[in-house]
Amino acid sequence: MTEFSIASFNVKNLIGPDQEYYRFQQYTPEEYAWKVDWLAEQIQTMDADVIGFQEIFEESALRDVIREADAEGIAGNAEHIPGRDKRYRRKAIFRKLAYGPYTDAALAVAPNVNDGRPGQRRPGVAILSRMGFVGAPEIIQDLSEPLDIDFCGMGDAGGGGSFQLTRLSRPILKVQVPVGNHVVTVFNCHLKSKLGEYVRPPGAALAPEVDLTQYDAVGRALGGLRAALRRMAEAWVLRRAIVAELEQGNPVIAMGDFNDGEHAVSSEIISGEHPFKNYAWMLRHDAQTPRDRYSDAENEQIREDIERVRLHSAEKQFVRKSARDMVYTSAFGGVFESIDQIYMSRHFIEGAKDSIGQMDYFSVLNDHLTDGSHAEAPYNKLASDHGQIIAHIRLKD
Repeated sequence: MTEFSIASFNVKNLIGPDQEYYRFQQYTPEEYAWKVDWLAEQIQTMDADVIGFQEIFEESALRDVIREADAEGIAGNAEHIPGRDKRYRRKAIFRKLAYGPYTDAALAVAPNVNDGRPGQRRPGVAILSRMGFVGAPEIIQDLSEPLDIDFCGMGDAGGGGSFQLTRLSRPILKVQVPVGNHVVTVFNCHLKSKLGEYVRPPGAALAPEVDLTQYDAVGRALGGLRAALRRMAEAWVLRRAIVAELEQGNPVIAMGDFNDGEHAVSSEIISGEHPFKNYAWMLRHDAQTPRDRYSDAENEQIREDIERVRLHSAEKQFVRKSARDMVYTSAFGGVFESIDQIYMSRHFIEGAKDSIGQMDYFSVLNDHLTDGSHAEAPYNKLASDHGQIIAHIRLKD
């Protein structure tokens, strides 16, 4: 058996000191040192073999965090792990506490092509792997062909129109990680946020909807619609890349900040549709009479065609196994959600066709957290405003 762990970590605006990332937002050297220390501590606690990071403005800042995590972790090993100079050296249980440094790990960083000048910076994503990568990492952001979504399918009664996407708001990073005797395709993403997109009229300094003293409920709802359309379109681009890997027979894990809960549309686009219980009950697509249903053989074929390209939520498997009620990874304005996800193909489902192993456990740091509007919230400019999630997986060799 080969055991490994994979984690998703939104680090919240990681950039070096004295650099304005968003308007009037930057870290002093002291704040940056505090943030690096806090993030390094989280990495030590996660101790994951593969980590997908979101909100990376600078690779150098991420490397600072990794170096700090290793320095602290190695020092902790020397202090706590058994040696000949310690009376408890024979107690193997302490070896389970050892931190695994990332000294020889591979790091892939996907900068954001939308990144701008100070005050208008845009973050990218990264993947850190103790096991290295097979081949070169791939970045998906500028689309080689525009995605055109046609709304004319309902005919004249449904109206017309279309939506076109040529570039993702943030990159998707794809790597292939060797694990034991297998190679796993890993995607890390950060889909469009729920913040509305508003159109600035020609010659105007700002879009009128951003002036909250002149609150425009309808205009802001339209901005939310634009954001949702973009997020779902980005989810489809990721889904297309996932299916391409699954069609080649490759095990897939997709993780990151989906900016939507597990049962939201963008998550369902990424994971794929759930199969109907029995298609033999369903009227055929080409039915000529009420009795024209799919056959039992066609039912089996349809269900298999759907199942083999589905992804499964690590969190949902954990909730089912542990009888836990919920995992929250984000809180904003008093709304608690689980927007950080790890999805995996059926290769990691025990007993499933094509199974190469299973998820043994799903751990969460800082879930049920509070947001910055809460009086008891931590100094959340420096800490992350997300929980960190880790899937612990065991593969058959």
